[in-house]
Amino acid sequence: MHTLEPFYNWQHVYVSEQDQRSPFYGRVYSEFEFSQTVYNYYIHPLWDEFGSRTLYLKVLIADYEECYMVIELLGEWNDALENDIMHLKREVFEKFMEEGIKYFILVGENVFNFHCDGTDYYEEWQEELTEMGGWAVCLNLSVSSSLEFQQARLDHFLPLLTLPDWRTYKPFHLFKKVGLLLASGLPGNEL
Repeated sequence: MHTLEPFYNWQHVYVSEQDQRSPFYGRVYSEFEFSQTVYNYYIHPLWDEFGSRTLYLKVLIADYEECYMVIELLGEWNDALENDIMHLKREVFEKFMEEGIKYFILVGENVFNFHCDGTDYYEEWQEELTEMGGWAVCLNLSVSSSLEFQQARLDHFLPLLTLPDWRTYKPFHLFKKVGLLLASGLPGNEL
C-alpha cells in the first residue's frame, strides 16, 4: 500500500496544503518517512489524515470559481466502527461548503472495503447540497464496496459512477463529464 500515491498530475493547478481555504493548509509532507498506516500497512506520506484511523484522502482540486472539488480516497471506509462519513462531513466537506464548494467528486478506486452504519450523515449532506443546488458522487468504487453501498441504499444519497479513465481529463472537463452523466440519469453500472 505504501506505493499508492495520490494522483499528482493536477498539482500545477492546485495543491491543498497551499490553499488557505483548505483544512489541510500548511501541512508539510515527507517523501521518505512513512508514519501513517491503514491497519498494519504503511501508506504513502502524501495522503491526508482527517480523523479516521482507516481512511485517508487527498484533495486533488478545489475550484472555488466553479464550486467543485475532487477528492481521492484510500483505505477502508468504515462507518460502522470509525464513523468515517461523520469525520468526512464535519472535517472536510463542511469546511469546503463554507467556502462555496457545492459539487463533490469522490474517487473511491482505492477504497478496499466499505462498512455501513446508517444513512443519517448521507441524508443530511445530500439535503444541504440540494439546498445549495449541488451534488456529490463517488467514482470507481470497487465491486465489493459498491455492493455494500447499494445494499445499504446509500447510492440514493451518493450516486456511484464508473469512469475508469478519469485521470485523462483536465479537472474542469472531469467536473463537466460527471455533471453530464448525472444529468443523463444513467445508473453508475451502465456508464
